[in-house]
Amino acid sequence: ADLFDSDLDAADELAKKKFTRAAGAMSGVVLERHLAQVCSNHGLKSAKKSPTIADLNDAIKQANVTDIPDWRFIQHLADLRNLCDHNKASEPTTDQVTELIAGVRKVSKTLF
Repeated sequence: ADLFDSDLDAADELAKKKFTRAAGAMSGVVLERHLAQVCSNHGLKSAKKSPTIADLNDAIKQANVTDIPDWRFIQHLADLRNLCDHNKASEPTTDQVTELIAGVRKVSKTLF
């Protein structure tokens, strides 16, 4: 948890310095690692060698560890992370990255 907090603090700093893609990417890594840990905590396995945030989130929902609103919230965070990680026509906004960082912080503190 301390490592996740440190990484999210670094993402906050990147966002403040207008490195929005980097801040979003770093937050996405934290989210993915946290969801992988949640899966491990509950003995959940993925058929994929390198599961995505969506794969991990689906496994957690199917095991009834989260409900549909929480699953959708995590999917939204994954969408924001994808906007940051993939070169698309639009750049992620500071507000989107700030929302992503705050959302990852919330998930990492409330989902075990």
